[in-house]
Amino acid sequence: MQKNGIALLITLLFIMLITVSIGFGLKQLNLASGYVDNEKFLYQSSVILDDVLGYLKTSQELNDINSSEDLDLFLAQASFIPFQIKDLKISVELSSARSKFNINSLIDKKKPDTKKVEILKQYLSNHMINISFVDILLDSMGGIKEDLSYNSGLFDEKPYLFRDYISSYEQFSELEAYYKKYYHDDSLKNIDFKNLFYFSHDKNYKIDLNYATKETWEMMLGCGESRAVQLSEADYDSYESLGMDVEELNILKHRFKTSFFEPYIYVVITVMKNNNNAIISFEYDMKKKEGYDFVYEI
Repeated sequence: MQKNGIALLITLLFIMLITVSIGFGLKQLNLASGYVDNEKFLYQSSVILDDVLGYLKTSQELNDINSSEDLDLFLAQASFIPFQIKDLKISVELSSARSKFNINSLIDKKKPDTKKVEILKQYLSNHMINISFVDILLDSMGGIKEDLSYNSGLFDEKPYLFRDYISSYEQFSELEAYYKKYYHDDSLKNIDFKNLFYFSHDKNYKIDLNYATKETWEMMLGCGESRAVQLSEADYDSYESLGMDVEELNILKHRFKTSFFEPYIYVVITVMKNNNNAIISFEYDMKKKEGYDFVYEI
């Protein structure tokens, strides 16, 4: 109880300081003039991002997170921070950045990882989805092929689509749209892909089993929904604590990169002012104190 109380006070301090930090940055901005509303809103959003990044880099609260228990206590209190400064409504959402399956790990050294590919195909089949969807995904992360030996006709219709890796959910949505149009199939709605796939080109990406989503567990183990829910709601500190049989443990150890503590958080900043709305998301490495993979939606 005492440890939880101390953690709560530390987290409250984090929330207060990040609010003050953003407020100070905006105060300096408001001293300037000459911007039309839309330009000013874009600049305000940029200032807010800079302030959040600046505070994350100097936050002692984040520096003190050295275990899965520390991260769990922190996110339990600071997962959603809403506040308002004059006519700006701002929220900062924090979550684990290692809770999902990195879709780009389907390719290893420029070749399909056959074991992972088969696991994903089986998962799709279980949800009544044509496994040809995996061919479309592989084409989107296999690079340019001079002999045009692609698995699908994706680039006949979308020749300028990026194909080194899948960089964001927006790019993934284009692949969904192509599949629906080409196969006249709406079965992709059977899976919540936002809770299944993460889009990182980091080859060292490991799934944090303490934050793995229901969909991630279900895909990795090929288990039913009820068991996946049970696994996603527990806390672990070792493979033994998972309570799995030998076959399931072998899948986790040898087919997927997994861990019990990954010091990466996913940050989503939402800024609203009148009819303007901005969503900025990125991944933050707590050890290197760096942000990656910034996505802006204005």
